[in-house]
Amino acid sequence: MSKNRVTRRQFLNYTLTGVGGFMAAGMLMPMVRFAIDPVLQTKADGDFILTSQKIADITEEPVNVSFTFEQVDAWYKSDVTDAAWVYKSGDEIVALSPVCKHLGCTVNWASDSAHPDQFYCACHAGRYEKNGQNVAGTPPLGPLDQYEVAEKDGFLMLGKKISNTFS
Repeated sequence: MSKNRVTRRQFLNYTLTGVGGFMAAGMLMPMVRFAIDPVLQTKADGDFILTSQKIADITEEPVNVSFTFEQVDAWYKSDVTDAAWVYKSGDEIVALSPVCKHLGCTVNWASDSAHPDQFYCACHAGRYEKNGQNVAGTPPLGPLDQYEVAEKDGFLMLGKKISNTFS
């Protein structure tokens, strides 16, 4: 036997400290995992979404193209439907977001009879040129966002939103 005997008080102190530390670690680990989970998630920012719009059918007149993608919020997955105004500018395909930069309303093409060749936001009479540039003197303070564009098997694919480069 050892000459350094552990007293009852020391034994209880060590035991309670060990059990308390184990319980604290059990409570803190889920919180730490929750805090660093977004860093550990893989991102799919470069993914393109296939639409039903044929490249051959796109003209110089903007058309509204709807597309659906899966959105993941924490553990909940849902299908989200979005849209884009798509047209050809020379040989280039342009896809603009229909969301007004003023208050987030939806813009429509040629819906204002006074300005037939512009996007119009009915919420506050905001107007945009065909390339997405906001018209001076109207509420929007910035141009419409645009989507990255790609082609697959003759169909249009839309990527993430980027700042408008056609302004």
